[in-house]
Amino acid sequence: MNLMRTAMLLAFMTALFMGVGYLIGGQAGMMIALVAAAGMNFFSYWNSDRMVLSTYHAQEVGERSAPEFYRIIRDLARNAGLPMPKVYLYDSPQPNAFATGRNPENAAVAASTGLLNALTPEEVAGVMAHELAHVQNRDTLTMTITATLAGAISMLGNFAFFFGGRRDSNNPLGVVGVLVAMIVAPLAAMLVQMAISRTREYSADRRGAEICGNPLWLASALGKIARGAEYIPNEEAEAHPATAHMFIINPLSGARMDNLFSTHPDTENRIAALHEMARYGSGAAGTAVNTPPDFGSTAPNLTANPVRKSRSVPNTGRGGSQPPKGPWS
Repeated sequence: MNLMRTAMLLAFMTALFMGVGYLIGGQAGMMIALVAAAGMNFFSYWNSDRMVLSTYHAQEVGERSAPEFYRIIRDLARNAGLPMPKVYLYDSPQPNAFATGRNPENAAVAASTGLLNALTPEEVAGVMAHELAHVQNRDTLTMTITATLAGAISMLGNFAFFFGGRRDSNNPLGVVGVLVAMIVAPLAAMLVQMAISRTREYSADRRGAEICGNPLWLASALGKIARGAEYIPNEEAEAHPATAHMFIINPLSGARMDNLFSTHPDTENRIAALHEMARYGSGAAGTAVNTPPDFGSTAPNLTANPVRKSRSVPNTGRGGSQPPKGPWS
């Protein structure tokens, strides 16, 4: 089912890409777009995860550089029956996280330094369990390829603005075609992202609560992340809005009045659904919550990292400033 869904998505996005090419350059533009889309789909399948991680300057961490954070993800992956993913941190004061990778065997999860500063270890476990649920549901391939193609469609829309209106172009619809390429196509790509993310976030919330064993951990984390995203900008996300649907909470909500077209469900509704799960003690009627990972009786202490002496989150290698202390200090 997931394979068929991914194939349908790729077919639609490719057709949309070709349609924009046709509106810009006629049949020749459509054929060029077809070849470009085929190459982009192939490249995205193998490299989109690295592109997204590179966009956010994420740094891979291990058991020595971020022992408690790494141990939480290791225990959650074991609880979910997943291979251990690669673990990344990216330097951003906005609390947020995302997952990427073409399959569970080649998955990566990433959290911001702001997330580790703002959340308790239990809340971090809830967030990362949500991301592992995306990995287990094989949402990450669809999400990364969608981000790549949506960005390309937006780029073509900008290209149409500069070149589509020339008299010597092969645009069969003239100015109307340029306007469609500039406005309608990027909007359609955004609607696809919205539909994907909105339906899959609820599923990942439910499965993530089962993986970590306590829906209230994730519910509490969602509230904190949403408040943080409202007031703290994510500069990389603002520069690459096509990746917004990959995050657990929309990273653009702090700087853009686009809630009507949000890529994520309403946070309050997600929190309410998790509280409903906690009330009944399971993900659904008759579905037992998995045993939570053993995080020990004390909160994880990232100060064990010998690379940094600031009693804060591990250094991601960007900038010289130190983030404020958080519950991981």
